[in-house]
Amino acid sequence: MFLTDRDLVELVAFRHDLHRHPEISGEERQTAARVQAHLAALKPDRIITGLGGHGVAAVFSGTTPGPTLLFRCELDALPIPEISDAPHRSDIPGKGHLCGHDGHMAIMAALARGLARRRPVRGRVVLMFQPAEETGAGAAAVLADPAFTDIRPDLSFSLHNLPGLPLGHVALASGPVNCASRGLRVILDGKTAHASMPETGISPMHAVSRLMPQLTDLARGNFPSADFAMVTLTHAVLGEPAFGIAPGRAEVWATLRTLTDAGMADLCARAEALISETAAQERLALSFRYEDIFHHCENAPEAVAHLSQALAEEDISHDEAGLPMRASEDFGRFAVCGPSAMLFLGSGEAHPALHNPDYDFPDVLIEQGARIFLRVIDNVLELS
Repeated sequence: MFLTDRDLVELVAFRHDLHRHPEISGEERQTAARVQAHLAALKPDRIITGLGGHGVAAVFSGTTPGPTLLFRCELDALPIPEISDAPHRSDIPGKGHLCGHDGHMAIMAALARGLARRRPVRGRVVLMFQPAEETGAGAAAVLADPAFTDIRPDLSFSLHNLPGLPLGHVALASGPVNCASRGLRVILDGKTAHASMPETGISPMHAVSRLMPQLTDLARGNFPSADFAMVTLTHAVLGEPAFGIAPGRAEVWATLRTLTDAGMADLCARAEALISETAAQERLALSFRYEDIFHHCENAPEAVAHLSQALAEEDISHDEAGLPMRASEDFGRFAVCGPSAMLFLGSGEAHPALHNPDYDFPDVLIEQGARIFLRVIDNVLELS
């Protein structure tokens, strides 16, 4: 335990304040301001703002050269109404911290308190509060930001709370831990007609009725086999909400999911061939685009070894149960900088699932998550 009782009270209050004021991806301006104010009181050597949008990074430097360690959390909430009687429930209609990013920020704030009292002897620690994780855009934007060049890490770490695991138990493994995924938005254009004379138009109805099952039939393999591929239809719209018009336009949305990025390239090629052939057969103009693009997240053995050592030294139970996950996570993009790894911290076996309207982050995990990361820093950089 490196946090005082007062620390814990203040960190829980910080988490609850963030929870009451959720901001979705790309809109995290006030969340970033709250984070910046909290960090400023701890006097890091440097605070960088506006990274990849609203990202914030606090840098704690040692007195001698050494590697740079990055620890990342997320700023954004979800566009989901919260169902809760908690005093700290969301004040923003239709939005809520229902994935635990408020708790991850509190863990990082706790880690900042530890570093404010015991700075690294060598190297640097970067605490990254990343925007827009939920859309898959944030990590890429941070990495592309010129200001990130100055804090580019040698090792990167992150965590995510995970309902279904026993409270405080950790899941950790090398190799793929989160799937690649992306949204495919298909737009089919024909020609409207009077509902009494549909033959005078070109309807996308037959194409939509064929594509919906055929896209899902592109699934392959059993998770988590290397060839695993999954397509989930998430939205479809056909024509206008009127009885007198035969439709001339349709959209079909689907989420593509594979274990690895290589598998995603193959799935995209098969999906594109299918929709192109179908549109041509039905004499429809076709356009499509990809959104919410997530690369797969792969834990490097070197980074996993540092986390495993810290968990053993902190006497925290851990295994590989539940990994890899079908869910996606954009932390995997940080692997371009060097070895990276994410661990999954149990939120309780009966805890509401992530993205459920009644989910809330367990405050008891704040100290534990920060303690794991502080131990990693002490092992790699040594704390004063």
